[in-house]
Amino acid sequence: MGVNPLPSPALLPPLVLVGAESSGKSTLAGALTGSRSRAENVAGSTVAVETFAGPDRTVIDTPGMVHRLDTATTALALEALRAEDADLLLVLRATNLDDELAELLPLVGGRRGAVAVTNWDRVQDTVAARRALDSVSVATGVPFVPIDARDATTAVPLVRDALDHAGRFTSGPVLARAGWRVEPPPTLLEVRGIGPLAGLGLLLGPAIAAVWLAIAVADIVDPWVASALDPLAARAQELPWPLADLFSGDYGVLTMGPLLLVWALPVVVMLALLLGVLKASGLLDRLTTAVHPLVRPFGLTGRDLVRVVAGHGCNVPAVISTRSCSGCTRDATIGAIAFGSACSYQLAATLGVLAAARRPGLVIPYLAILITAALVHARLIARSQGTDPVSLDLHLLRGRTFLTRPRWAEVRREAGTTLRHVTLKALPIFLAITVLASLLSATGLLARAARPLELVMGALRLPTEAALPTVLASVRKDGLLLFAEPSTVATLDNAQLLAALLLAGALVPCLVTALTIAKERGGRIAAGLLWRQALGALLLAATVSWVGLLVLTVRP
Repeated sequence: MGVNPLPSPALLPPLVLVGAESSGKSTLAGALTGSRSRAENVAGSTVAVETFAGPDRTVIDTPGMVHRLDTATTALALEALRAEDADLLLVLRATNLDDELAELLPLVGGRRGAVAVTNWDRVQDTVAARRALDSVSVATGVPFVPIDARDATTAVPLVRDALDHAGRFTSGPVLARAGWRVEPPPTLLEVRGIGPLAGLGLLLGPAIAAVWLAIAVADIVDPWVASALDPLAARAQELPWPLADLFSGDYGVLTMGPLLLVWALPVVVMLALLLGVLKASGLLDRLTTAVHPLVRPFGLTGRDLVRVVAGHGCNVPAVISTRSCSGCTRDATIGAIAFGSACSYQLAATLGVLAAARRPGLVIPYLAILITAALVHARLIARSQGTDPVSLDLHLLRGRTFLTRPRWAEVRREAGTTLRHVTLKALPIFLAITVLASLLSATGLLARAARPLELVMGALRLPTEAALPTVLASVRKDGLLLFAEPSTVATLDNAQLLAALLLAGALVPCLVTALTIAKERGGRIAAGLLWRQALGALLLAATVSWVGLLVLTVRP
């Protein structure tokens, strides 16, 4: 879908914001228009942009960049937007002004625009600093305006005045420099040896707490929802075939709907709000840098790990968010999300099975094995693509970000992007899959699809009853709940139960995620990723089952 800005009453050309990540672009875009964004793709690419429709002009926010290797992403966006004859607003951080200007200026040479210098409150606003900024402005050919992007009252008039006097960016090198670089003092996260572990704890601890809180809320709400829907489901059973199955069958809309609204949605909301707080406060940038040394050997960056964590809410927006990953880590990140990010469906169903088996303590080794396997899986993908772990150090935000108190408007905007992805992309596919699964179940085709896997179960030391839940989990992860059947769970020792849950959860992504990966990366790349994942899941299940026979087997 191309970017088609809405016509504005004053007929001003669209304004494209270009800048580094965490420079305040999105906050400034919202302040300039007084509106919320809508996500779109630049035509001919997988570059996501945010469009803000204002009363006098449309503002287009391009993806934030982290390093020189990602300039290709913004270059694609600018090329696609060039036909719009848009003005440009280059958004640079005052704390890293010289570095960011040298990196971004080659992209905008010859274009009409101005420069907004955010975080000016971090620089001593002296006469010498103003003169240095003016000299850089003259050298680049466009006006520079120092602002605090979070203070819309003063920032907006200053930016609009600069755009009224916009110039043309020079296409040549700029010799003038501001001459300063400002960074906050180091914290525990920057202490060598301690920082990575502290960062991992601060990233995963609140995420785990958010998931448990969401599940606790869902456990309270579920009986109320069930009591409201049960009468409707009973009436739907009186409808003729196949309507009865579509609405109230094992995979009907009324049957599966509560799993989405009651169990999955709270987890998605809690994780989205958590990530919104981390990002709006600046702590997320610090955490990604801190945990980077831990995940670099696996072909990922600290920024990629954040997306893997977000996948525990819903894989779909997490996969879509990898558009801002570097090209050399995107497939590895998607592989880690699809393999090891137990989405809210999968996590809730797994906890339900373990509770039914009266072995809830197995959730700890389950998650530990799943996360470890996902990292190994990502490393194999990265190695096949020739990714050099050392080069991943370039994929970090330059300089330490300043920490600040998050504002609710910024948190809401960040969380709203994730929730829109779930509502507009995951929900329609969910409804389609519900209809498909109901028809397959009603016609017996679903059970037949499990028969080829029954031969594989023996090699994995699993009973044939594990085949059907594995097939259903490939469609929707709540198919794992079939393992909770008393006749099935009673036959599984601890190692077999772990192996069965890992196999069903990781053999392939759910159908929604698989379709999203294919849409994002194309059919050929998606097929390669899914084939690797299936093979990895089979090897993992075999290892856990057979090794567990020796060290974990304890009959219930």
